[in-house]
Amino acid sequence: MSNSALFLVVLITAIFMVFAALLLAKWLAPTSANPLKGEPYECGIPTRGTSWAQFKVGYYLFAILYLVFDVETVLLFPWAVIMKDVGVQGLVLVSFFLIILALGLAYAWKKGALQWM
Repeated sequence: MSNSALFLVVLITAIFMVFAALLLAKWLAPTSANPLKGEPYECGIPTRGTSWAQFKVGYYLFAILYLVFDVETVLLFPWAVIMKDVGVQGLVLVSFFLIILALGLAYAWKKGALQWM
């Protein structure tokens, strides 16, 4: 079997499996005819006033900073595992990476993005 034929078989199988999963979910999913199902909140308590509420942008900045440092941690674990293999060049590169992140943290701290209130 050639590479293009194998690719075509895999592609057709993938498309079939996606549609099969969607159909299976539609058939097996529980349905509800309750009119409250379409409400913005399903907690059973009707909303008062408008559902739109403004949030302070600081909450989003705090969340983005958390994600940045979470990704940093995820990237540092594999580096720590192979540190002996990469040598001094790897140490210099990861130090550069950490310096950039520290500068970003200092900037966010100076701007007040870490103040909760």
